[in-house]
Amino acid sequence: MASDQLSAVFGALADPTRRSILMRLTRGDATVGELCAPFAMSQPAISRHLKVLEEAGLISRSRISTRRLSHLEAAPLRAATSWLAAYRHYWETSYDQLDALLATMEDEA
Repeated sequence: MASDQLSAVFGALADPTRRSILMRLTRGDATVGELCAPFAMSQPAISRHLKVLEEAGLISRSRISTRRLSHLEAAPLRAATSWLAAYRHYWETSYDQLDALLATMEDEA
């Protein structure tokens, strides 16, 4: 994944409303009205969130008859998770070293 797309994905995920929209889309495609229902905001505000998600590649939009549906595109999330996995390994190693140090200190006390 290109660095710019990775930045766009993390930027899109930084907003709790957009994360909630993505969670809703895990259950299936939805219209703007359906996505707007749980929030105290207007359809144009939700549409702006959808635009950010679409630009980050996290959703795609299609038209079926008069309905415009949003669809989850999970590939960018997988790429972001892979990028984070290296840091998870780093922190797990660091915690293991800290556990060993604490065990040594307890044995000496």
